[in-house]
Amino acid sequence: MQIQTVLKVGAALCVAFFGIEAARTSLQGPKAVSAPAVQVQVLAQSPVQTPTNKAAFAFEGYQIRPLAQFAVRARVLGREDYRMDKEADLSPIDLALGWKQMADPAVYGPLNITQGGRWYRYSWKDQPPIALQEIIESSANMHMIPANAAVLQALKKAREGRFIQISGYLVEATNTQGWRWTSSLTRSDSGGGSCELVFVESALVE
Repeated sequence: MQIQTVLKVGAALCVAFFGIEAARTSLQGPKAVSAPAVQVQVLAQSPVQTPTNKAAFAFEGYQIRPLAQFAVRARVLGREDYRMDKEADLSPIDLALGWKQMADPAVYGPLNITQGGRWYRYSWKDQPPIALQEIIESSANMHMIPANAAVLQALKKAREGRFIQISGYLVEATNTQGWRWTSSLTRSDSGGGSCELVFVESALVE
């Protein structure tokens, strides 16, 4: 009788334990499952511009005066080669570049982007994909002055949609006839004189 009593008590305790555990699990809900990692597209950041004390120097018959040190990683929105205008011997290539939102194909894709006459133009149907000031501050037409033949060849590899890394200086160029070409030093301007004139010391197309 004592053994049977012990077995009955033990069985009752087991049933009670599993009943309590089942109730606890039910109250806790299902076991948490980690969310899959979300792949985030890293877009190009704003250009980096810093002061410089680099002295002016002669280059290809021009006097080059550095105004600021400059570096950018940006999306190529367009490229225009120049051979016939008076600046072509100094700057044979213009690149229209986009960074931040203007590096996103979903933003610049709906825009009609053209280059010509040392200008970069864009238009849209109905409404712009982002605020106009954002387009102005996140893109620019830049006149490229390649420091050497290797940089020129690198710039020639630039194609619409690719990323490019550029470093060098924003400059002012002059000649002995009084001609002057001065870079913009802000990303928030537009219209005449708003383009960057970049003396490119290194360029890499990704």
